[in-house]
Amino acid sequence: MTGPTARTTGDTGTPRDTGDTGEITVHRCTVTVVRRGGWSWGPDPRALVRDVVDTLPDLLADHFAPQLAGDGPDVEITEPVIVTVRPGALGRFGRSTTPAEVHFSPVTMAEVPAGPPPDEVSFEESFAAPAAPWAAPVAAALFGELAERGELDALLALLPEESLVTYVTALLADDRTAAARLLTELARRAGPGWRAEPLPEPLRDPFAGAGTGDLPGLLAAYVTTADREDVARLARALAGEPSPDTAEPAPPPGPVAARATGDVRVRSALPFLLAGPLARVGYLDAIGPALAGAELTEQAPLFAAALAYKVLGVTERGWRRGEHDTETAAVFAGLEPPVPEERLAAFARLARPALPVLDGVLALAVCRGHDPADPLLLTGADDGLLLVDAQGMFPVAWTTDAAALLPHWRACGRPAVLICDGPLPTGTLRELDAAGVPFLTGVRPLRGDPVTRLPWRTPLWTGATRRLADPRPAAGLPAHADRCADLVTALVAERRAVPLAADGALERTVTLAAALGLSTIAWTLWRDRETPDPLSALHRFADLEATVRFERAAVRVRVPMGRRHADLLRGGLLADVADVPWLGGRALTFSGG
Repeated sequence: MTGPTARTTGDTGTPRDTGDTGEITVHRCTVTVVRRGGWSWGPDPRALVRDVVDTLPDLLADHFAPQLAGDGPDVEITEPVIVTVRPGALGRFGRSTTPAEVHFSPVTMAEVPAGPPPDEVSFEESFAAPAAPWAAPVAAALFGELAERGELDALLALLPEESLVTYVTALLADDRTAAARLLTELARRAGPGWRAEPLPEPLRDPFAGAGTGDLPGLLAAYVTTADREDVARLARALAGEPSPDTAEPAPPPGPVAARATGDVRVRSALPFLLAGPLARVGYLDAIGPALAGAELTEQAPLFAAALAYKVLGVTERGWRRGEHDTETAAVFAGLEPPVPEERLAAFARLARPALPVLDGVLALAVCRGHDPADPLLLTGADDGLLLVDAQGMFPVAWTTDAAALLPHWRACGRPAVLICDGPLPTGTLRELDAAGVPFLTGVRPLRGDPVTRLPWRTPLWTGATRRLADPRPAAGLPAHADRCADLVTALVAERRAVPLAADGALERTVTLAAALGLSTIAWTLWRDRETPDPLSALHRFADLEATVRFERAAVRVRVPMGRRHADLLRGGLLADVADVPWLGGRALTFSGG
């Protein structure tokens, strides 16, 4: 915290709890909060500044207590007073288990002569350094934060080989330790014969004769000293990918026309309301590093446009959008409308390695908050399987088969799984039963499915290997099945984010993100009075208009005053969102009017 002047008066003071003391007058103060490491500011970044400002008067009073005591003359400090505060163990000043470190810069005090106060024009000068241009965080920031939280291995287990290879290459520039962990995961998947072909000949010798237990250390030592291109070749060989000279090169993405300044009216503020809930779980802060690892930082607005389409109007005939939806999605992404559908399809192809990282961050966040006593819901969706938390309909994962869902089920505490009606991939019940997943379903099984029928008023089956004898979860199965079907219809069948994409990877990713944002809004506002459902948020806020103002340092969203604005404000869903990646690091702020 820096300020050009601080002035104390000894004869016009105000009483404090410890007795009559003087008063400190600060003519100008600048508070700067600096984050060292990490990749998330938390759900309410402004609270960090408020905590410091609230504590500042006591810090000044304690430090300048000798000058405040008694009836001495007025004292003036003409040079900047710099106060450095390092928070305690919990990372927030005043709320830590260990005391914060406070350091004051040395200052010179001079008595103020009697008479009118001196000219204070110079006090208005700002000593704060100009803000540095925003730089998108690199992939190493995300992977380093996950490693500190002990979640890196869990995320790596969810990533396909294509993503691991991409991020090995990206991490070599900033964090070779994390790159070695990704290589270790690739080697583990390659199995005992990982040193044989197709490894290039020069890369076999360093690992000859090494045991499985020595693998992490050997790879870490190798990555530290090896040439970057050699490490990248090793990663591709472990994953069985072709070398760059035989791979088909991807065309480079074109420029994105960003919106700089001006006001615009949008028909729906709902896309903007997703930013706060996604920031709370760290998803928003992961978008920049994830795209940076795939060298797509400048294409972040295209991801935002696809996300917006998931909560706007229904896509007619699977591809046709309303004019207002196109404009709103472009405004949310900070782009000039319209956003070409071909650009979205090209981005979907280029971003394919980065999308599993975002899906993994979302899954880890939801699994952390799941109560093992509550069931999970499983339904078929778009030739895959969608796993949902029954309490609040928070999405967990969307995969192509049951085997890919097992890590998420274990991370949630191995709860019961209620299988809802939907087109399940062949062999789903067999894979779940073989893995020991306790499940209940009202879906009539196919011949050969390992299930046992339960005595219940309606047809109901459970797994043959691990029977779920407790029928109580079955009471809520019909209602859960209806909610799951409605969710899939609204967000998967009726709204297509990237209808021209060659595969559904980006479609699944933005569907999960949109469903998480809607579920968080519904849970925050209505869990005490009704069953929270993401579609409630979708329908109730779909026509909430807003005026969006683009400024140099912020994008300001003004929504009409009324019941909906009051509910959002009371639920904390209109808090500022800092460092929005697709807005070039600008803050997203909300107001009413």
